[in-house]
Parts: sequence; structure tokens; C-alpha cells
Amino acid sequence: MAFADPQSVTINAIAQVLPRTASGVNTGSFTKDDGNVALTVSHSYGRRTRRQLRLTHRKIAADPLISAQSIVYSMGVQVIVDTPVTGYTVAEAKQIVDAVIAYLSASSGAKITQLLGGEN
Repeated sequence: MAFADPQSVTINAIAQVLPRTASGVNTGSFTKDDGNVALTVSHSYGRRTRRQLRLTHRKIAADPLISAQSIVYSMGVQVIVDTPVTGYTVAEAKQIVDAVIAYLSASSGAKITQLLGGEN
């Protein structure tokens, strides 16, 4: 079963509509029409099962060294769930993922702010 087409992510209160741009064995990609936002979902199977969701964002902004020029900047955020082949049900793994997401987003994202600020 595949993710629905299109996908939508909200960045800074603006919904970004991402139509499917690629589909393959255990992978799918969704990209905004201007190419500035992309979502990739992939799965790999072996001794462990690895599931990955990656959001990539790209923007053009001023070059800090040459203010008359602009350059492309990009960043990515990914969620990776790595489980043994047996031992965890989907429901159990979801509980662990939910815990991490709740931890990061609690107190208006204070833990995310700490992480991005380089705290450990």
C-alpha cells in the first residue's frame, strides 16, 4: 500500500502540496512543483527493518559574503524507525515513535529548540 497522492506538509503555517514524482520498490517521492520541498518515504529489509521518512527543504537567500549574490541553501529532516524483524508489532513500534514525537513537541517544541541549538 502506498502513501496517497498528493501529500501535504505545513511549513510556517503554509500548506505545501507535494504530488508524487517517483515510485519504486519500497520507495516513493513527493515533490513541490518548484522543487523546494520534497518528501521521500523508503523501506529496507534485511536483518532489521528500517523505515525512513525524509523532508528536504531548499531556499535561495543572500550570500553572507557577497550580499549582491544569492545562493541555494538546503536542509533535511528525517525520521528513521529501525526495528528487528520480529519482536515488535506495528502498534508497539508506533507507541515508541509517538513517544519521541511527543517528547520533541512538548512545551511548544522546547526540546527541538534545544536540539537545534546544539545542546546535549
